[in-house]
Amino acid sequence: MSKELKNLTIGIEEEYQIIDTNTRELTSYISEFLDQGAVLFRDQLQPELLQSQVEVGTKVCKNIQDVSQEIRRLRKMVSTLARENNCSIIAAGTHPFSSWKNQVVTEKDRYYGFVDSMQMVAKRLLIFGMHVHIGIEDRDLRIDIMNQMRYFMPHILCFSTSSPFWRGENTGFKSYRSIVFEDLPRTGTPEYFDSAASYDKYVETLINSSCIDDPTKIWWDIRPHPKFPTLEFRICDCTTKVDEVIAIAALIQALVAKLIRIRSKNMTWRPYRSGFIAENKWRAMKDGTKGKLIDFGKSVELPISDLMDELLDFVDDVVDELGTRNEVEYVKNIIKDGSSADRQLEKFAKTGDLKDVVDMLIKETMVGC
Repeated sequence: MSKELKNLTIGIEEEYQIIDTNTRELTSYISEFLDQGAVLFRDQLQPELLQSQVEVGTKVCKNIQDVSQEIRRLRKMVSTLARENNCSIIAAGTHPFSSWKNQVVTEKDRYYGFVDSMQMVAKRLLIFGMHVHIGIEDRDLRIDIMNQMRYFMPHILCFSTSSPFWRGENTGFKSYRSIVFEDLPRTGTPEYFDSAASYDKYVETLINSSCIDDPTKIWWDIRPHPKFPTLEFRICDCTTKVDEVIAIAALIQALVAKLIRIRSKNMTWRPYRSGFIAENKWRAMKDGTKGKLIDFGKSVELPISDLMDELLDFVDDVVDELGTRNEVEYVKNIIKDGSSADRQLEKFAKTGDLKDVVDMLIKETMVGC
């Protein structure tokens, strides 16, 4: 493997829903999970804002095969722990019918402070995401790749969409989680920065003016992680099937690798206005894999399937070096079969019962685990 690609470590964080097996509602059970799983999971199991959420994080992995094993292992272990407590877990961006009004905030000063500062916006955050970390040691390179990767974020979101329902209603969106999350400040497409020093100055200004107290309060779709030497991709809904998770992570890694490679040849991906990227993100949130995005280089809209073919062609010369050809090409299956959001809508159209959608999500979350 070439020098510029060999250190692209990868890690994944997932936020699962804790489900009462009898009612199919979200249940506030994280405290029991943490107590019972303390030795089993060590630091890989974490609480989230609400007690019906649980977050897992893989170890730092050298390749996509290792991270695939990690995610499958963690899902199996958390699911086993859940079953022992008459619960199940779901990997999806929203629960089909549970209400944020019925949720309990996790007893941590951090979360109480967050709710106090964000008020109703924080209380409504009954949403679940997936974060992919790609290791990039050089800070200036990290910022440069963030600048270039901004363009591809709507494409990535399409593949992960898994939140079409909100409080029992069909929202008309494939990723309603994204709609809810963008109520927060400092979300969405990041700004363009000339260097790591420029980004540091931005953060310093926010802290000095009491907008934030630390860089973790910047919640963009993609950001340089404030503690680890990684670029963190935060745009995805929590993705239901493990094979979909791995395909998306592999595609992100391949895109980063490709952009690093062309940068090593003194080339770069053309920067686009944040407003243009926001247009594509809106389309991705609305229609997911079944919609069209704009090719701003040509000023035309194209089906996601056409753009997927272009993406696969773009990364074709790096996937074999990374050993991820099969994983990356699985995105073809997501286009063909639809994302989790498409399957949820199809199930509800057939049965008219959102509990059937929950049952489907419980089953799909554990396929291959």
